[in-house]
Amino acid sequence: MKFNKDMTIKEALQVNPKSAEIFLSHGMHCIGCPTASAERIEEAAKAHGIDVDPLLDLLNAL
Repeated sequence: MKFNKDMTIKEALQVNPKSAEIFLSHGMHCIGCPTASAERIEEAAKAHGIDVDPLLDLLNAL
C-alpha cells in the first residue's frame, strides 16, 4: 500500500511502523496524540509547515 495525503497518521503507522521515524524527523510528534487517528497526513504537514509531496516521497521510499 502506498502512502497518500488523505491517510491519517494512524493509518500510516499501521501500514509501516517505520513511518514514525519520518514523522519524528520532521518535528511531527503527533504520532502519539489523539489527533493521529483523525488528522490526515496533509493536514499534519500543513500544520507543521512541511510540504506534503516530499514527505510522501520519503514515506513511500520505506
